[in-house]
Amino acid sequence: MDQPDQLQPPSASGVRGGRLLRLVPAVASALCGVLLYVSFPPRTLWWLALPAFAGFGWVLRGRGWKAALGLGYLFGLGFLLPLLVWTGVEVGPGPWLALVAIEAVFVALVGAGVAAVSRLPAWPLWAAAVWIAGEAVRARAPFRGFPWGKIAFGQADGVFLPLAAVGGTPVLGFAVVLCGFGLYEAGRLIAEKRRSRDVRRGAAAAALLSVAVPVAGAVAARPLVSDKAEDGTRTVAVIQGNVPRSGLEFSAQRRAVLDYHARETLKLAADIKAGKTPKPDYVLWPENSSDIDPFANPDAAAVIDGAAKAVGVPISVGAVVEKDGKLLNEQVLWDPVKGPTQTYDKRQIQPFGEYLPLRGLVGAVNKNWTGMVRQDFSRGSAPGVFDIDGAKVGLATCYEAAFDWAVRDTVTHGAEMISVPSNNATFDRSEMTYQQLAMSRIRAVEHSRTVTVPVTSGVSAVIMPDGRITQRTGMFVPAYLVQKVPLRTSKTPATELGILPEIALLLVAAGGLGWAIGSGLRARRAGGA
Repeated sequence: MDQPDQLQPPSASGVRGGRLLRLVPAVASALCGVLLYVSFPPRTLWWLALPAFAGFGWVLRGRGWKAALGLGYLFGLGFLLPLLVWTGVEVGPGPWLALVAIEAVFVALVGAGVAAVSRLPAWPLWAAAVWIAGEAVRARAPFRGFPWGKIAFGQADGVFLPLAAVGGTPVLGFAVVLCGFGLYEAGRLIAEKRRSRDVRRGAAAAALLSVAVPVAGAVAARPLVSDKAEDGTRTVAVIQGNVPRSGLEFSAQRRAVLDYHARETLKLAADIKAGKTPKPDYVLWPENSSDIDPFANPDAAAVIDGAAKAVGVPISVGAVVEKDGKLLNEQVLWDPVKGPTQTYDKRQIQPFGEYLPLRGLVGAVNKNWTGMVRQDFSRGSAPGVFDIDGAKVGLATCYEAAFDWAVRDTVTHGAEMISVPSNNATFDRSEMTYQQLAMSRIRAVEHSRTVTVPVTSGVSAVIMPDGRITQRTGMFVPAYLVQKVPLRTSKTPATELGILPEIALLLVAAGGLGWAIGSGLRARRAGGA
């Protein structure tokens, strides 16, 4: 007697099909992460962040927390693995993979949070706030944080850019994520309507507002972006001396790097004398342009002094100096007459690059690494603002450009323009330099200040307060840039508000998570009754 159809075991092809179907969300989550990476510089495909978050919303909506953790982790891997590949250029894949594995944990937790709030009314609002809460934590922990990969840093060419002047990177990033989640929700509701299902007006309105409000806000914020000079102008020169060779070995050529920057400055001086270029009011050298301590080595001091005298204006020199037993990454303002007059010590130093956390553990795993970082750099304690003949120049050295506070407090301490002296030679021709350049463009709009980016090996640039790059160099070429730039004294809402917009979004995220958890607990109690 034949068994009824419903008692027959499923076919092998049916089992395989079911397994493959269960893999779809996992694959989609990882691919959405890759799509988000593609939206970042050096590409100008900023708009790809929107479908990336729309897809992320699709895979997470309605999921349990365990599944959401895994899907969030895959999204983080898809995004961060290619974005941070430059961290392993010279030290191998180990540190790169370890960094990504740790940072993706934060994205996994965000995924669980997004899934939790996805059952709430107007869920894109709560979900976008949860994402920004995750960025806020990543920017502070571990080891004082690693903000690389903030959504705002991929939006230097996007329509949402003016929002940086409203509330800094948290508000800019929030708008992008909200719009992405809103696009998914709007599409989902349209599909429901086509299937003749009732769609609540409130849900439809929330979905449409999630898309319309960020765009309208960006349009409304455009008047905050201005290149108008408010305290006159200054002509600034940016020097890129280049390095003998890329990679970690550049530091073994300290005298050559110093000589290269002095030589390019002498070339600038000769061109000024010949009438080929205007004379600047001051000259900006990059980070590590003198890894020889000019306070302890008279020959290095003589090279810098000769360059300053030749060009006839002060030079801001990036030097490695030792004071009272402390190693400092320092900017030194070198006057052609007075010599060194002002200094700024880098405050946000790079873990595993400028100092080694867990030195004993790292040494047990890789002794070569402890050899490369023999002595930890010490942190500076005061904001860097050089007063150069009345012009206030704020300083955020390289890695510091990724941190909101490290740039903002130069402006609150009077900076009328900002310089981001950097050294990217360690990372060869990777995307790192373009990612960092985009950060400086965001900072220009955030605080409505001209930003100059002098880099040892490129890309050096001059950025207007509206985020436009007006001059830039190539990579691994000696070059100088000379330009008249506006000095500005007014403060944007982002500068005035500081951390308050981020705190507000953290409270929104906490409120959404609290609501979601409370609703879940009430539902379980009702079910148990």
